[in-house]
Amino acid sequence: MNENVVIIGAGSAVFTKGLVSDLLRQEWEGELRLVDVDPAALAVAEKLAAKMLAARRSRVKLSAATDRRQVLRGATAVVCTIGVGGRRAWEQDVFVPRRHGIYQPVGDSVMPGGSSRALRMIPAMVAIAEDVLELCPRALFFNYGNPMGPVCRAVRKATGAEVVGLCHGVFSVAYELADKLGVPRDRLAYTALGMNHLTWFTELSLDGADLMPRLLALADGRPDNRDRGECFIWELTRLFRAYPAVGDRHTTEFFPRIFSAKGSYYGQTPGVESFSFEGTIADGDREFAEMTRLAESAAPLPADFFAKMGGEHEQVIDIIESIRLGRGRVYSANLPNRGQIPNLPEDAIVECPAVTAAGGLRPIQQRPLPAGIAGTLATRLQWVETIVEAALTRSRRAFV
Repeated sequence: MNENVVIIGAGSAVFTKGLVSDLLRQEWEGELRLVDVDPAALAVAEKLAAKMLAARRSRVKLSAATDRRQVLRGATAVVCTIGVGGRRAWEQDVFVPRRHGIYQPVGDSVMPGGSSRALRMIPAMVAIAEDVLELCPRALFFNYGNPMGPVCRAVRKATGAEVVGLCHGVFSVAYELADKLGVPRDRLAYTALGMNHLTWFTELSLDGADLMPRLLALADGRPDNRDRGECFIWELTRLFRAYPAVGDRHTTEFFPRIFSAKGSYYGQTPGVESFSFEGTIADGDREFAEMTRLAESAAPLPADFFAKMGGEHEQVIDIIESIRLGRGRVYSANLPNRGQIPNLPEDAIVECPAVTAAGGLRPIQQRPLPAGIAGTLATRLQWVETIVEAALTRSRRAFV
């Protein structure tokens, strides 16, 4: 493979080294161009990427810039991993609502924290999309940034750019389900539909045999998995007869009337005793500190560096390769609803199975969702429309 890949938001504590690891695993050639508005974070990413490429004697050419327009021309793929304001801004998305008695374990997808994050992310992503359309209009364009639905919806609504949202949640949970059911991960077939961080497994099978009755029997057994953060998703499975991705940490935020007060998560406070938000932030700070240490060290990378690297979780390198080679593989992607989920709103960004085809990912037609799930999603999708309106029109009224 010979691609010119631009990573915008390359100063991330996680994504860049994973992407480089995957490039090396696939033995790609071409160029890797790193972009970040923070010169210090960009320097760390560039140094670490250079050490990784050198360690594997890669032919990939590396460059870096704080101005994306300097490197976008000629790009064949653009991957956005930006988080406007970084972890310090993310903290305020959670801490400000806390002062008013609203508790969030994540604060990046819905509720007040997700809304605040959307107002920072959408203008920045729209500006990036406009540059992509001007300088590399044929490039594959991917977004990892949250809140996924509002970001992708706003970019498409404002610019028409065909951005694809990627998240590791669905296939990671599919692996977990295979383990729970005691079946090989690579042979589990599934259908998962919904919106990012509230996607529902409606079908599971192994070699044509339906596995949903086994999963529902597990749910009806009322497993006590509070320590693993799986109480509420099993309750939802019993209620809706479908299994939600991606665990209680994200899923509870879509039900704030149940889980937003002190002690509301089975006696624990969301983001405090359960799913510690401060712990998540501390993990990110530690990850970036370690990334900085490795980048700045005069010593070569540790001998076990690549063995410990799991690669990047959103599968974008595999997706690009499958598109270019015409492999027709199926991935979970966030795309506009053009009828693939018949009973969800047209043009809403939905997470659904999509097949790689010439030029990109194409959604696969599905059966209608059960009415209860469709109704649950409908209100959340209208939140997306409202926060997109607020961000694009700079409307305080819409935000409130």
